[in-house]
Amino acid sequence: MSVTFWGVRGSIACSGPDYVRYGGNTSCVEVEAGMHRVIFDAGTGLRPLGLKLVAQQTKTVDIFLSHTHFDHVCGWPFFAPAYDKGTRINLWSGHLHGSGLTTRSVMMRLMEAPLFPVAEDVFQADISYRDLDAQATLVPAPGLTLTAAPLNHPNGATGYRLTFGSRSLVYASDHEHQGTEPLPSLLKLAQGADLLIYDATYSPEAYPAHAGWGHSTWEEGLRLAIRAKARALALFHHEPSHTDDMLAKLENTAKRAGAKHGIKVFAAREGVTVRV
Repeated sequence: MSVTFWGVRGSIACSGPDYVRYGGNTSCVEVEAGMHRVIFDAGTGLRPLGLKLVAQQTKTVDIFLSHTHFDHVCGWPFFAPAYDKGTRINLWSGHLHGSGLTTRSVMMRLMEAPLFPVAEDVFQADISYRDLDAQATLVPAPGLTLTAAPLNHPNGATGYRLTFGSRSLVYASDHEHQGTEPLPSLLKLAQGADLLIYDATYSPEAYPAHAGWGHSTWEEGLRLAIRAKARALALFHHEPSHTDDMLAKLENTAKRAGAKHGIKVFAAREGVTVRV
């Protein structure tokens, strides 16, 4: 599998000279597994990814949302393949069970007046809005297995493990640790993963002032990676006030800590592709 980071920022998109090296678009990760394409989250990074997919004439896409907070869905109305009549898009979420809401009802609200100038019926693609159980296992395409697990986040969120052949990656954005022991369901999800993409919004020093906000730190990500015996850890969902220099310092500290346990640690950067 190859993994490309199209948006690595959390909460709100950022621009300017302090956000050049790591990027300012919000959460969006593309996974290419053989002939299959899977996308995690639909933040502002979804817009440039969509332009690439149209140029490549990609006709089938699965998008799995961690949740529907605005920074994770605001790229959806600007996703070029949604306007292509020959494209099929499956849009999934797993955090809405019991809320009385569905993936379709929430996503359609993004394009309702007076918040947006045109309605969802401008889309030309064949779009399926799908709700999955937060602990489901499914096969989105031949040879691909996706397993979900609930995360600890206000209004709910879902983590995903994607397996292709002997390789696996885990996407765990928007999760807050509780104490020093990893959430059992997340620990099981991350077990033996080749790559763990983890919410590292706050520095360990800043976290106490934001407890209860639904986010975590690089230290907790590394603790999970060690317990799960993951091979690599990507720090993700960067806090919007974290400039390039701040993230570089944090990344270097986390890298040194990870090396002591034989785990490759890096901060996710927009536009970078890694092999799994």
